[in-house]
Amino acid sequence: MTTLYTHKDTNIRKTWLLITMSLVLVIFLGWVLSLYFNSQAILYFAVGFSIIMNVVAYWYSDKIALATTGASPIKPEENPYLYKIIENLTITAGLPMPRVYIIHSNQINAFATGRDPQHAAIAVTEGALSKLQNEELEGVIAHEMSHIGNRDILVSTVIIVIAGVISILSDIFLRATFWGGHGRDNDRGGNALIAALALIAAILAPIAAMLIQLAVSRKREFLADVSGALLTRFPDGLANALEKISHDESPMPRAKNSVAHLFISNPFKGKQGHSWFTKLFMTHPPLEERIKILRGMKI
Repeated sequence: MTTLYTHKDTNIRKTWLLITMSLVLVIFLGWVLSLYFNSQAILYFAVGFSIIMNVVAYWYSDKIALATTGASPIKPEENPYLYKIIENLTITAGLPMPRVYIIHSNQINAFATGRDPQHAAIAVTEGALSKLQNEELEGVIAHEMSHIGNRDILVSTVIIVIAGVISILSDIFLRATFWGGHGRDNDRGGNALIAALALIAAILAPIAAMLIQLAVSRKREFLADVSGALLTRFPDGLANALEKISHDESPMPRAKNSVAHLFISNPFKGKQGHSWFTKLFMTHPPLEERIKILRGMKI
């Protein structure tokens, strides 16, 4: 039987796989560039940097995500209504009480982050609090609680750091390849092949990181919708909230591509599409598909 924790072990393994892949990818980039520039120091730097990157991704990615979105922590007495909803759902789900944050935006949205349930946080926009009815807000919070219970908050948050760092490194390597190419021995055998390999690796690495980020995000949203509906036993609550989100055109002032996949819905309004090519680069599945699945659930 599907439960809130059905995908927990899978997501824990997926996290370590992503960390390992990022470690290998950054070291590979460093190795190629060390051959290209004939400098072992670049490889040593890549190894050290990849280790530091993954430590930061595991321990501090939640703080990075919250800071990026401008979320502010609140105390129970500052919003007892929100705290009561989250507290009731954590008791139902058998999870620890997460830290609670408010995002100063009139857009209806929310996200969860953290490396495990003991260090989890839920951030809700002011728009969600003011525009959603009680059962709709419960559906949104239950969706985020399912991310925590399924442990995919770590997967999605770690991806922020990994994708961002790989993109930055690739940009540095591309610039170094372009500007540093004049002083090399261009007659050395195999240099052209190494140069081509370095260029291809630097270009494809951020694309691969982005596609992994998008694929993980789309799948986990479907799973969280179903798990959240199982938690509240009222799928229509989340379905109604998603319908309101689909008609909400309020902007997200501090929306960033690096954290867009964390939210329950794409924070960049007006950029959803329906063609297969557009869907390939979407951070979220279409809201109509998610609503249809929720409407068809029998609980």
